[in-house]
Amino acid sequence: MGQKPRIIAVANEKGGVGKTVTVINLGAALSNSGKRVLIVDMDPQANATKGLGITVNENMKTVYDLIADSGSIDATDAVVNSQWRHLDVIPSHVDLSGAEVELVDRPGREDCLKHALSELSGDYDYVIIDTPPSLSLLTVNVFAFAGEALVPCQTHPYSFDALAELFHTVAVIRDSMNPNLVITGIVATFFDTRTRVSRRILEKLQADPRYSELLFETVVRTNTTIADSADAETPVVFFNPGSAGAADYCRLSEELDGRKKV
Repeated sequence: MGQKPRIIAVANEKGGVGKTVTVINLGAALSNSGKRVLIVDMDPQANATKGLGITVNENMKTVYDLIADSGSIDATDAVVNSQWRHLDVIPSHVDLSGAEVELVDRPGREDCLKHALSELSGDYDYVIIDTPPSLSLLTVNVFAFAGEALVPCQTHPYSFDALAELFHTVAVIRDSMNPNLVITGIVATFFDTRTRVSRRILEKLQADPRYSELLFETVVRTNTTIADSADAETPVVFFNPGSAGAADYCRLSEELDGRKKV
């Protein structure tokens, strides 16, 4: 495939904002529209791996192996085909939590993921990367490799306040190691029309000059079907295509696909 893929880090230094849910369901919605998608699970909790129905056994290679044995393992050996067409995964493992210590003295430690996946990414239209809910060496590896960042923001005051930190981090990474990194957009998550606070935070996102132009029109509403689909280890677009959760992520995937990197 001649065209380079869009490599998107789904990131927020605050946990609980719908980051992994967005990785799984955005990736699934894109694949369902015919895009070839690779999900890379860079969170040691491995929730994106589990959420796509993948159980890692001792014979499988994971993203930890690619990083720890940089250059000695072919990235294709770590790719797992999900049960859904066009949707592949490089799984995570709890061992990834030890990578921080192992990499700290390695030259070029920020570029381990980039080196591991550079030959692989051309097979896909999208590479979507889940990140830990903290600014760690793993997150820095993701930002050094990605071309874009997509930021889920729960419609809650703490999540809104955390955006400034994430924007600062991206600016530092752009200045120091990856000048091509841009924030493609902010997606409001866990939106509940019934609550005053949800509506108020969405209005703040729409009004704030730092964020308003980056805010996706699509809002991911609070939806119990999304939680049910996670329990069933199936993306909501396949679990219940008629649900509000599936509709939101399909709309988000269309909007993202139309919002080309500039």
